[in-house]
Amino acid sequence: MPTSIKNKVFNLIPPAMIAAVLMFWAYAPKAVLDHGWTLIVTSSLIVIVVLLLELVNERHAGWRMNRQEFFTDLFYVVLSATVISWLTQTLVEDPLLAAKEALGITTKWLVHVPWLVQVVMVIVILEFGQYWMHRLMHNSTPFWLTHAPHHHLTQLNAAKGAVGNPIELFLISLSVLAFFDFDKTALFAGINTMGVISTFAHANVRADPPIWYSFFFTTIRHHSLHHSTDYEATRCNYGNSLILLDRIFGTYREGEAALVGQEERKRLTIWEQTIFPFQPVIEKIKARRTGAEPMAPAA
Repeated sequence: MPTSIKNKVFNLIPPAMIAAVLMFWAYAPKAVLDHGWTLIVTSSLIVIVVLLLELVNERHAGWRMNRQEFFTDLFYVVLSATVISWLTQTLVEDPLLAAKEALGITTKWLVHVPWLVQVVMVIVILEFGQYWMHRLMHNSTPFWLTHAPHHHLTQLNAAKGAVGNPIELFLISLSVLAFFDFDKTALFAGINTMGVISTFAHANVRADPPIWYSFFFTTIRHHSLHHSTDYEATRCNYGNSLILLDRIFGTYREGEAALVGQEERKRLTIWEQTIFPFQPVIEKIKARRTGAEPMAPAA
């Protein structure tokens, strides 16, 4: 069946939004770029725009947003922007900056690097760490217990990338970007670019970007397969934004899934997601009290 004009337009929206993000951070007035709320506003607008696109051209009716999903997603978006962000800054970013100063580490040479190259460097450095952390979470039981709640999602939507156990959200936020003296606008442009890619990679939007886009960047096809109901099938396509890393390191797999989730697609409440990593310990305590055999943790 020929691709409709509507679908052709939607297929171009992800790269168009990346272009818009880059243009904004490159050319917006300095007063706007230097404002403390600008990154928060742009990050929020990206999610809001993609959520609205879900209403116009959804990919799967089974992923349609409802009240429960909306407020759960909103809770995690706020949690990530406040508590997780504060923990990352306090426990990781500030100590790294202090260590950098104490050790006399400097990357002032970055001032001579073209702005767009700096943006690419930000994306690669941040995504490289996230790729290996994500891969570890699928290949080590203690780390999987923190990540598994994210795979209990039974539908994908624009803000679903923020949904998960708080420990996982903290771990996946770790990076070494503090060691680099990137231009602030290049840093924020890289973060927002990754935001566009990962938001579309979780969104219920019928958009299949051009081949060149999907060769480098993660799409909903790649990521829905990663969220499929078969656990072994989830051990692929780890790139949150750069599917290129999966191609390089041999974890890329072609395909798409309409049904997502784990353990017979059981949806977890916010509380269940929070205590999930401690479930094996809780089961052992319960077993000791009752004298029954504890249940083995899920893979």
